[in-house]
Amino acid sequence: MRFSENTEENKKDALTAKQQANMKSCLQPTPKVLVSCRGLNGENNVLAVAYCGNCSYAPPMVMVGIVPTRYSYPLIKESGCFVVNLVDKKYQETFDYLGSHSKRDEDKLAAMNVRLQDGQKVNAPILPDCPVNIECTVVDSIVTGSHEMFIGKVEYVHADMELLDSEGNIDYAKIDFI
Repeated sequence: MRFSENTEENKKDALTAKQQANMKSCLQPTPKVLVSCRGLNGENNVLAVAYCGNCSYAPPMVMVGIVPTRYSYPLIKESGCFVVNLVDKKYQETFDYLGSHSKRDEDKLAAMNVRLQDGQKVNAPILPDCPVNIECTVVDSIVTGSHEMFIGKVEYVHADMELLDSEGNIDYAKIDFI
């Protein structure tokens, strides 16, 4: 019997091979990212973000979902910019720490000796120890329930030199993502 035959037995097998999954993480795995930002008072912060992805290629735009109770939320709201930093396995310990501690309670950037560097186009820091940093200007946002999705127009992309081909394209296969 061929699998493509639409028999009752095939339908039953397909149903038994599937089970309802948790909807909260249905699009995982996606690369782990740290979003860095700077408030108008010059205060820097970095937070781990689970909801992040491309949303346009012309012009290039990405979106990040931030829970309004997060410490970084008002910094991004008031400054209108952020940086998406792609994280590799060499940065695992720092990622875990930044994702589980709030700047509300401690200076977590100092605790982990996080290196920051000013962005080229936006007033937010990049994490130079991450292989790719994507500077963004907020062009819109939408509240989607638990998160506000900030739509960021990509203004500048930093990438480690060994990741780039002769035309400046990033070879993501060379990044050992978390």
